[in-house]
Amino acid sequence: MLGVTGSGKTFTMANIVQEVQRPTLVMAHNKTLAAQLASEFKEFFPHNAVEYFVSYYDYYQPEAYVPQSDTYIEKDSSVNEELDKPCLSAKWEESPPTGLCVVGCVSLIYGLGDPRDYFNLVAQVKVGEEQSRSRLMRQLVDMQYERNDMNLARGKFRIRGDTLEIIPAYEEAAVRVQFWGDEVERIVQLDPLTGEMLADMAEIAIYPANHFVTSKDKLDAAVNDIRVELEERLAELRAGGKILEAARLESRTHYDLEMLQETGFCSGVENYSRHLARRAAGSSPWTLLDYFPEDYLMFVDESHMTLPQVRGMYHGDMSRKRTLVDFGFRLPSAMDNRPLNFEEYEDHINQVVYVSATPGPFEMKRSAMTVEQVIRPTGLLDPTVEVKPTEGQIDDLLQQIKERIERSERCLVTTLTKRMAEELADYLSEMGIRNNYLHSDIQTLDRIEILRDLRLGVFDVIVGINLLREGLDLPEVSLVAILDADKEGYLRSNTSLIQTIGRAARHANGQVIMYADRITDSMRQAIDETNRRRAIQDAFNKQHGIEPQSIQKEVHDITEGIKTISENRARYQVVRSEMSRADMYRVVKDLEGQMKEAAKSLQFEKAAQFRDEIFELRRLLVLEEKVLTPAAFGAEE
Repeated sequence: MLGVTGSGKTFTMANIVQEVQRPTLVMAHNKTLAAQLASEFKEFFPHNAVEYFVSYYDYYQPEAYVPQSDTYIEKDSSVNEELDKPCLSAKWEESPPTGLCVVGCVSLIYGLGDPRDYFNLVAQVKVGEEQSRSRLMRQLVDMQYERNDMNLARGKFRIRGDTLEIIPAYEEAAVRVQFWGDEVERIVQLDPLTGEMLADMAEIAIYPANHFVTSKDKLDAAVNDIRVELEERLAELRAGGKILEAARLESRTHYDLEMLQETGFCSGVENYSRHLARRAAGSSPWTLLDYFPEDYLMFVDESHMTLPQVRGMYHGDMSRKRTLVDFGFRLPSAMDNRPLNFEEYEDHINQVVYVSATPGPFEMKRSAMTVEQVIRPTGLLDPTVEVKPTEGQIDDLLQQIKERIERSERCLVTTLTKRMAEELADYLSEMGIRNNYLHSDIQTLDRIEILRDLRLGVFDVIVGINLLREGLDLPEVSLVAILDADKEGYLRSNTSLIQTIGRAARHANGQVIMYADRITDSMRQAIDETNRRRAIQDAFNKQHGIEPQSIQKEVHDITEGIKTISENRARYQVVRSEMSRADMYRVVKDLEGQMKEAAKSLQFEKAAQFRDEIFELRRLLVLEEKVLTPAAFGAEE
């Protein structure tokens, strides 16, 4: 589906899902876009299961070894429970209903546990059936749930007399199972904080708390296989004179085996996934795609970005793992803990719709049908494109900018290098043009503030390098100037030029000026494609009597968080003197709860606002501590 910016591609995707009535997987190239799509699909399908599956790490440093400096980098990660929860929730339907829609990013091609083991371990509990409490406890431990009688939290359970309480890893509400001897007397869903009973349940299925789970028999067999592989690898290393590597591998693997035998888990357990899943060497890992039925439908959003990521993931992972294996940090079987390669990814696809404004050659070649969506609901046309020589380009650009300023319109200027962008921004300032320089070093919130100031008229021009990557939604922009448009490369490729041209597509007077001494193939393709779309849109407008209208959008839509943060900073400076330290800690705790609730409902802007309020309060607390303890402050300095 070749859809231009602002044409309602997500709405079209939702209508296709409604028509086919099949489980659907929507794949995006980053978490932010996936969250946006998941939020929109939840609005389109409020009564269906719309799940969000992305990498559940806030921070992830993969295990690696750098031979040149003899540096070993241990795996380090921070799991975000609010992201892990929907990932587990997306897996737990054994037979996905037709109403299931999962929105995820490229992480869905990474290995998960065997779906057969996952579902075989499910604990089925029914009212009135004979079920030993101790047997259920053992089953929960096998499913990676942890007993904690003091603190009931997600992925934990506790025992009080004949009552077992548990919070499933993929749920918010707790479940209380009451026993009478060896019979299940009652199952109740309750609020874990207040203890309020929410509903009586006739039965419940409790799913594993971890993505990697297996049966006891498979675990024992896996341990034996790992020992055999270890002996073979040690003999190979010693025969090659790699004594240090052999000693390192023997020590590390024996430790992991002891952990697996005693607890059923170890750090880096995914490196033994081939043995635990009883897979053959070199076979494809189990992924989320294996949890879907054969007739599922897939959408690949922004396919020109997503598909190259899928291709690159496998090769990057193999390069890192090969070094670990060669130097005795991992067994060769760790190479089978990997993402799908591109051929395996294609084999998992049933039917797919590639969605992009600038599809790559692969999508165009493989697609049985190409459908265009070039008409915008507002009747707006793609901008006009003009090519001008580079001689005198800055003077001409200055004149073009002044004409837009007189009409209260805004401009974007894109350059090839940071130095040129900085020098151009300085020159425009000297000429009395209010401008700012947007680049990758600017923090996200500061970037939003710059965009707000552009829309409000604080600035008339923004100078940048790769503005198309910013996802700009600026209806006031009527001019996009592209300097050095004839310098072929990533920033001046056909795809990049079309994306950049689209930044002026939200204004009725949208115009793009390319400064170049020759017309490259990329320029010609981008200009021809823009003119072709513009002709279709113009003909449609004339046929239906539509008058193009610029998009009207309130400025506070993108700046509400910034304003609130600024107000809060001033407010907290005043409140600090009126609140005790204990009160401030309680406020921080309350804000943390609100932040998690906002993130859970995919309101990430609101969650970011709460996060910044928390940071500000903590900063004030730290400042107060430094004032109270000057010795500590001096030591820290």
